[in-house]
Amino acid sequence: MSESNAPGGAGIRQINAPGLAPGRGYSHAVSVDVPGRLVVLSGQIAVDGAGELVGAGDVAAQTRQVFTNLEAALTAAGAGWEHVVRIGYFLRDARHAGVVRSVRDEMLPVGVTPAASLVEVSGLVREGLLIEVEALAVVPLT
Repeated sequence: MSESNAPGGAGIRQINAPGLAPGRGYSHAVSVDVPGRLVVLSGQIAVDGAGELVGAGDVAAQTRQVFTNLEAALTAAGAGWEHVVRIGYFLRDARHAGVVRSVRDEMLPVGVTPAASLVEVSGLVREGLLIEVEALAVVPLT
C-alpha cells in the first residue's frame, strides 16, 4: 500500500492500494484521521459572477471556470485545495476527460490528489454546459 500525506492537510492521507493501477491525478482512497470540519461543495458550473456562461463549446475554458468557482467556494468556507478529499466530475462527453485532467493539473497544487469519480451525463442543468464538478473537503480543527 502506498500512502502519502496531503500537502498542508494535516491528518489527511492519500492511499493507493497494491494491485490497483495508479490513478492519474487522483487517489484510490483518502483517509481523514483528525477531527475536522466537513465542507460540502455544491456542483459548480461554468458561469461567472454575473451568472453568464463562460467558454461556450470549449470544455477547457469551462473546466477552468469551474475550478475557479470551486476555489472561491473553498476560500469562502475557510478551506483550500489541500483539504479536498473527494471530487466528482459530471461530463457531457467522457472523451474530454483528458482535457479536464490537463486543466485540473494546471489548477490544483502539486501533490493534491483527492479520491475522484467521473460520470458521463446526458445533460446538465443549463443549456451549453459541458461539465459540472462537486467536491468534499475536511478542514482539521485547530
